[in-house]
Amino acid sequence: MKRFENNILLKGRMMKQGMMLLFLLCLTACDVEDPKSYLSEENAYADAKSLYVNTVVTLYNYIGGNKDSQGLQGTSRGVWDYNTLTTDEAMTPTRGGDWYDGGYWENLYLHKWTEDDNELYETWKYLYKVVMLCNYSLASLDKYSHLLTDKQLQEYKAEVRGVRALFYYYLLDLFGRVPIVVDSNISVNDVKQNKRSEVFKFVVDELQSIMMQLHDVHSNYVGTYYGRMTSSVVFFLLAKLALNAPIYMDDNWTDGIALDGKDIDFPINQFHMNAYEATVVYCEMLSASGYRLSYIYEDNFSVFNESSRENIFTIPMDKTIFSNIFDNVARSCHYNHGSALGFGAQNGFAATVSTVKTFGYRTKDVDPRYYMNFYSDTIRVDGVPVRLDDGGLLAYYPLEIKLDVSGSPYEKTAGARMYKYQNDETKAQRNDIVLFRFADALLMKAEALYRNGKDGLAFLNEVRERVGASPIKSFDDYISPVTGKKATVKGQCILDERLRELVWEGWRRQDLIRFGLFHQAYDQRPQLPGEQNGYTTVFPIPQKALDLNHNLTQNPGY
Repeated sequence: MKRFENNILLKGRMMKQGMMLLFLLCLTACDVEDPKSYLSEENAYADAKSLYVNTVVTLYNYIGGNKDSQGLQGTSRGVWDYNTLTTDEAMTPTRGGDWYDGGYWENLYLHKWTEDDNELYETWKYLYKVVMLCNYSLASLDKYSHLLTDKQLQEYKAEVRGVRALFYYYLLDLFGRVPIVVDSNISVNDVKQNKRSEVFKFVVDELQSIMMQLHDVHSNYVGTYYGRMTSSVVFFLLAKLALNAPIYMDDNWTDGIALDGKDIDFPINQFHMNAYEATVVYCEMLSASGYRLSYIYEDNFSVFNESSRENIFTIPMDKTIFSNIFDNVARSCHYNHGSALGFGAQNGFAATVSTVKTFGYRTKDVDPRYYMNFYSDTIRVDGVPVRLDDGGLLAYYPLEIKLDVSGSPYEKTAGARMYKYQNDETKAQRNDIVLFRFADALLMKAEALYRNGKDGLAFLNEVRERVGASPIKSFDDYISPVTGKKATVKGQCILDERLRELVWEGWRRQDLIRFGLFHQAYDQRPQLPGEQNGYTTVFPIPQKALDLNHNLTQNPGY
């Protein structure tokens, strides 16, 4: 069965439910489209197949996106940008008349976002739109359950609940204190804000209750379950939740006192364990499910990466079939570089100095993954040098990046640019966007063991060995490649390895928060007044959402 069919039927569903539409308008202000072409609910749910397509399959349209703030990756001004361009990993510098955009990109890097930022509101709307569509799908499955067997009903509802939990995971991570809404017919007056710890427990409970009801096939493989919620996707999410439990369970995150995962009870079935032990168990479930590192790192991001034995959850990509877009590489590369590769580039964001130094750039110990992830120095396409408009050679200068390069000799060329994904010469963009992969699980396992007082070095070195990097001999005697001195941050070795392995994959903000570094000075970003309490580790509840629902209150510090 195709994953994406009859999106128009989904629109028809929305017109049938006044209360659901009221909620969407009040909480997320979704636009209502012309209803003339909508099919009736009776036609949309005529049999078991159409019921499945129009309650479950259509939800996967929203994992990716095709316009700003939509999709979990691939578009601009949304989830990926808020998890990447707010960190020391990358920045979008002002380049003369390009990329100032009212200070938006600069404010991301400087942590000067506000509750009035429309881009943040659009991201909030997107995440809650999918939550509400999931709620409506669950109600429709119950209403038309006579079309299904008991097994089908259980499996379909588990899949929808999995998608809803996925989106609540991102709401939890980005905004902290958000309403838990599981009813498709709820009035805005009944929508209440939940504590962050309550949202965390809700997501964990949902995922634990459905994980054995989902199919155990690999979601990234082309076939019936391609791009769908399967048990392994849930295992990965639960490992993330367990590792970050000290953050998500903390309802007073601005006091500077971090919780310890060793003290957090994280039961799995009848077994009680702490959060770090649970992280290890879920990572081992992924191993038991057959996930392994790919022999070649770049294969995970190649044009035909559906056969990767490492990728766990992806956004399927093919411009001839799907409407999802992946603009990240194009946003980063110089205009002439993009033209040589066959796409329109925008000459935008680039890696920071601290990022390229973490890779050992310009040292004898440069990490093998550096040129697998970055366009750097003199640029060639198919062996032919790319030239600037004046005829000179195009070269990127990784060490010249700063927040404003206007007027400098490096205005258009400062910073190493995003590579990672193999260029598709057919321009059909057939590389699936990687959301979750097994290398991350190995690094989570290494970190959880380390935080629990045990030795997880072998799992970190397994990731390094795959790319031919020399093994790390000790977590605690690690020499920072940025400073050339022994690291002062506990576990800095793990944080740096996560950057080298997972750069451009949207995890840096979460990682920095977990290590207590997100709100501290990094690279060229000065520490701001009030940052010492870490209130920017969550984003503000958008003011438009507060105006539309007076039951919501603002996050501390905003």
